Amino acid sequence: MPPPADIVKVAIEWPGANAQLLEMDQKRPLSSIIREVCDGWSLSGSEQFALRYADGPQLYITELSRGEIKNGTILRLAISPTRAARQLLERIQSHGIDARLEALKELAKLSADPTFAAEFINMEGIGTLARLVESGTHFGEMLAFTLTAFLELMDHGIVSWDLISLSFIKQIAGYVNQPMVDVSILQRSLAILESMVLNSHSLYHRVAQEITVGQLIGHLQVSNQEIQTYAIALINALFLKAPEDRRQEEYTNPLEQHLTEMASTLAQKHLRSIILNHVIRGNRPIKAEMAHQLYVLQVLTFNLLEERMMTKMDPNDQAQRDIIFELRRIAFDGENDHTGTEKRKAMYTKDYKMLGFTNHVNPAMDFTQTPPGMLALDNMLYLAKVHQDTYIRIVLENSSREDKHECPFGRCAIELTRMLCEILQVGELPNEGCNDYHPMFFTHDRAWEEFFCVCIQLLNKTWKEMRATAEDFNKVMQVVREQITRALAMKPSSLDQLKNKLRGLNYSEILRLRQSERMSQDDFQSPPIIELRERIQPEILELIKQQRLNRLCEGSCFRKLGNRRRQEKFWFCRLSLNHKVLHYGDLDESPQGEVPFELLSDKIPVSDIKSVVTGKDCPHMKEKSALKQNKEVLELAFSVLYDPDETLNFVAPNKYEYCIWTDGLCALLGREMGSDLTRSDLDTLISMEMKLRLLDLENITIPEAPPPVPKEPSSYNFTYNYS
Repeated sequence: MPPPADIVKVAIEWPGANAQLLEMDQKRPLSSIIREVCDGWSLSGSEQFALRYADGPQLYITELSRGEIKNGTILRLAISPTRAARQLLERIQSHGIDARLEALKELAKLSADPTFAAEFINMEGIGTLARLVESGTHFGEMLAFTLTAFLELMDHGIVSWDLISLSFIKQIAGYVNQPMVDVSILQRSLAILESMVLNSHSLYHRVAQEITVGQLIGHLQVSNQEIQTYAIALINALFLKAPEDRRQEEYTNPLEQHLTEMASTLAQKHLRSIILNHVIRGNRPIKAEMAHQLYVLQVLTFNLLEERMMTKMDPNDQAQRDIIFELRRIAFDGENDHTGTEKRKAMYTKDYKMLGFTNHVNPAMDFTQTPPGMLALDNMLYLAKVHQDTYIRIVLENSSREDKHECPFGRCAIELTRMLCEILQVGELPNEGCNDYHPMFFTHDRAWEEFFCVCIQLLNKTWKEMRATAEDFNKVMQVVREQITRALAMKPSSLDQLKNKLRGLNYSEILRLRQSERMSQDDFQSPPIIELRERIQPEILELIKQQRLNRLCEGSCFRKLGNRRRQEKFWFCRLSLNHKVLHYGDLDESPQGEVPFELLSDKIPVSDIKSVVTGKDCPHMKEKSALKQNKEVLELAFSVLYDPDETLNFVAPNKYEYCIWTDGLCALLGREMGSDLTRSDLDTLISMEMKLRLLDLENITIPEAPPPVPKEPSSYNFTYNYS
């Protein structure tokens, strides 16, 4: 007979004594259980003790967290968090250097525990640590442990960052500005400054006055990618929190600018080339957190375009109208003309029509829609001035055509700008956990404008290949969007590589790719084919189900959500080979390959699983709703609900893993697999099988049932690259 649900069997350790095996009644007060354990070892003063986990983070167990204890858990009797906080606070203020170092080392470890942190903070512990830093008497390991403990304590959100003193900020900034400083101290100092900026508007201004771009550039040139990541993260934080008016200011010497003036800084060749040559093209592979920071930097840089994108053109603004006059002049006039006003007006109307504007009389009206607003005009002017030959060729080539196949340059440029803003998500905040940066955007000081110039030439070329007319405008734009998105997915490392990728994605190739991808959807609809498909589908579904379950047996690594600092935290989950238990546990770093079951300390019987929920129905998404969870995280979130009322929360690293796990869990529970990946795999495999069987429709037979689940995970001979 199984034990009652409120009873968990645990082992409790105490140094120098045999472990106690205990059936813990979760209905009993925790203090009563601790008293019983202390009596077993003849320890007096049970109120001075507490229980902690023996493995992993070794967190204290409280009345609120005790429900997470599972059968077979190993616990440890330890001094209470109040007593531990008081002792450590006394020791870190002692005169003995060795004793102080050991105390700070232990404090750095314990500070991650929210129960201990609350007690230590209540004893004014953060103020004590801040004074130790401000004194400037700590160095090396002692300072590193002090900064680690300070950061861990502040990260619990118990104390406001606004209480931090200016002298503390100056001291931390001093460590960042020093030419030679210990790596661990520099790492923590950068992380503290980043947290200050992200969590306090007033501290943003103070930090921004202490740190300049030139001082951070040195940290981007080191070989330590962790330091580079922290440095870019600080730049991103300051950029993200900078007031709008300060982002757009121009200064003469970018290396002496404070980080409040980010717009001109990020456009400067020196900083861009440092990131390109020492980070992106460095001799080390880009880790996930660095990729995320580069993505954030890319998004924030493109977001500088939002103001122009959302600015309507004022038809009465002469300066803005002069830009349109300049476009006309470059295309059609070698010199200034001196014709009469009426004749010139008629000539301009004709020229504006040849330029491809929708409103020939007053083309300024074409730029009154947002997006793309004035950004489209900026792009057109850049093309006309920087790539003048290309601009003139495109305009004259189309204006001289008489067969209704001319490509309207103005209309195309405006719509293309809108499209590029959508593709690159201009104006949207970075997505948490997204690593989708494009190296080519770091290869040019005017990457956005150059990207537009490449794409407008592609549009003109595709228009000709399609022999399009004005009625085909939307069809051409759809093809161009597909060409651009397919090329970007290949991650070209430079604009030249982008041109090569686009050259291979001409209209004929797009048609071929579309036809190939539609083959599984456009099978013949004759009755024999429909019958064959229906007979094949169950065995193909079973094949997909076995593949999904085997992938769950191999397991996957998941990143813990909400970790703002660069020390990445991971956990791993995998299904037992007999499909009866989900094993999971925390990891110090992302694993290389399979993680043995022995290293995964927690488990959930599959028989206890009640359901699987996704997206906004997940408990961890509801808890974080105040943080404005972005769409991408919601799309990757799923939770396992199991008895009695527990949850195991996931955020998949990508859409492919999300589909694998949600499908696999549904298959495990005997429910329908409904992801896009399963539908795609099903169509693909059915089409492949049908092509083999269509040679002999008269002898259709259903093969025997698939073999039982293999005892060892194995891979089937099909893969799907989800994009």
